[in-house]
Amino acid sequence: MQEFPEIVTSIKQAAELTGLTEDTIRYYEKIGLLPYADRKRNGHRVYSSDQIRGIIFLTRLRATGMTLEEMKRYRELSNIDNDTIPLRLSILEKHKQKIQKEISRLYETEKIIEYKIDHYREISQNPDLSDTNCTPTVSGDL
Repeated sequence: MQEFPEIVTSIKQAAELTGLTEDTIRYYEKIGLLPYADRKRNGHRVYSSDQIRGIIFLTRLRATGMTLEEMKRYRELSNIDNDTIPLRLSILEKHKQKIQKEISRLYETEKIIEYKIDHYREISQNPDLSDTNCTPTVSGDL
């Protein structure tokens, strides 16, 4: 796991570490997906390394298709107490199953694309010279 400074002293640095934009971090705070960051006397945000890790975890959930509402619910449960662990576990297990289905679907699509690539390579390397049909046809072969 990546190491972070104990204290991240600006939203710009937090954005660089998390891969989010500063505007996205502000928006996530506004909608309650992220807790409001602590502030320095000058009003600038300050983040702990735990907050940065939490933001990164949320970005991973988002990248795998979890909705903002689902992420918000998960975060709310995380802030309650350990009694919500079974529910948090259930949310993550359900999301993992969704990811696994998507990976399977993508794998099947990859196999089809590999077949097409191999097919077109074969045709381009070994054209059928005996085919004298010069009439273009409309075909379902994409």
